[in-house]
Formats: sequence, C-alpha cells, structure tokens
Amino acid sequence: MKGSHLGEFQELVLLTIMVLKENAYGVSIKREIKDRADRSISRGALHTALSRLEEKGLIESWQGEANKERGGMRKRYYKVTDTGAAALRAAKELRDSLWNEIPGLSLQYQHHYA
Repeated sequence: MKGSHLGEFQELVLLTIMVLKENAYGVSIKREIKDRADRSISRGALHTALSRLEEKGLIESWQGEANKERGGMRKRYYKVTDTGAAALRAAKELRDSLWNEIPGLSLQYQHHYA
C-alpha cells in the first residue's frame, strides 16, 4: 500500500472518523479530537489532513444537504475507505508488535507511555 503510511495525526483523524460514523464532518471531527485527546487543532490543520487522506484514497467525502441553521451551507461528510481501514490495522499491528518486543515491560510502565 504505497502512500498509505500514516502519521500520528492522520491516524487520529482516521480513527475519529470511524468513531463518528455517519456524523463525521469537520466540526464534529475537531470537537471529538479535542474531547478525547485534549488536543486543540486549527480548522486549517484538519482540512489539510483530510485532503491528504482523501488524496491517498484512505477516506471519501461528500456534500450533505444544505440547511437553514448553517445559512444554506452544506456540511462535507467523511468516511474511511477499505484502504484506510487496512492502513489503520497495519499501523496498529506495527505498534502492538513493537510494544510486545520491549522486554520486561510491566503493565504500569506501559500505561505510562500508552
């Protein structure tokens, strides 16, 4: 899967999209990352990551319906593709493999770095 290697932030965005399911759009992704990771991100940083993930074929996006609450603006929704899910699995397997290779790693020590 050339071009599907994930940076930490891209991995976080992909996982967040999967958690949000059909409610994955810019503001909800940003809010979920803030709530779960206590990480404030700019709208620009998120949109750059989303654009790159889409260019790699790891996510797909589409425009939702216009609504009055948003002044007629339409939300752009995101979903993780099969390729994106495979990239996430590969990243998790790599991390798990590395964690498992650390000799004598106690659970307490592991939680400190997890």
